[in-house]
Amino acid sequence: MINFRKIMQLKSRYSVKYCAVLLTLFLTGCGDNVNLAQLCEDNVEICNEFGQDSWCKSERRDVVLNRIKVKNEDLDTDKYNLLIAYEGYIKCMSLASQIQHIKLKEKTTLRKDNLFKAKANMSRLSEQSTDSKHPHLLYYYWSRESNDLALEEFLQLEGSEILENSTAQFHLATYYIKRNTKKTLGLLYHALELHQPGTELSPEVLQTLATIFTQQKQYKQAYIWLRTYQLLLDKPDEMIETSLLGYQQAKKLDAEFLDEVASTTLAKIEAGNFTSPNY
Repeated sequence: MINFRKIMQLKSRYSVKYCAVLLTLFLTGCGDNVNLAQLCEDNVEICNEFGQDSWCKSERRDVVLNRIKVKNEDLDTDKYNLLIAYEGYIKCMSLASQIQHIKLKEKTTLRKDNLFKAKANMSRLSEQSTDSKHPHLLYYYWSRESNDLALEEFLQLEGSEILENSTAQFHLATYYIKRNTKKTLGLLYHALELHQPGTELSPEVLQTLATIFTQQKQYKQAYIWLRTYQLLLDKPDEMIETSLLGYQQAKKLDAEFLDEVASTTLAKIEAGNFTSPNY
């Protein structure tokens, strides 16, 4: 097994480069579109923040990328993304740390250490960003810490240019979902309209649309958005597939046609060509 600590102790330039490459392979895996080699060469401490482990690689990668962004640019939107990345890593590592190794007990200890470190870093970042007026962080403090003042300041920005992005529109939708369903649909659709090609599409937007239409018993729409959500996932979810089959059989839906609609819809969203439908 590679000992990253010893590699870090080597002082030559070539050794540091070698370490960065190893860290990159460990964090991203082969074939990843984002090459972290150069970033890790300049930010070895960040890339080696967590002890090596085979679990939660993609979540750890997200933390690394966003930590480097915060270090280099110190933008509030990057701090928000880093907080979300830490949440994802903590959620994953919380499960991994419960796995007990009979022969490799140090693995369990390592994962618990990584979990503790991630929680501490997230808490520190949250405290440092408390006074921010960025809408993403205002939403974060309301949704995570029930900060009503942050919510008030966030809602005051509604209709302004600063909220004209996919993330902020979804955040607004989560506030209105229990208050105004029609408005929520408009915000979710607008979030999809504002999606920028080449950026990650939030699966929660599609999932929320499917949930709303299911509650309204509009099963064709529920099927379309649930299938769109399924298509977005890296690998099919068996429970989602079971739900789709249930819709199809119970409501006698033309699944082949609706699957085509879902596929076309997702392609339009990802290309930045989605237009809000009538609702």
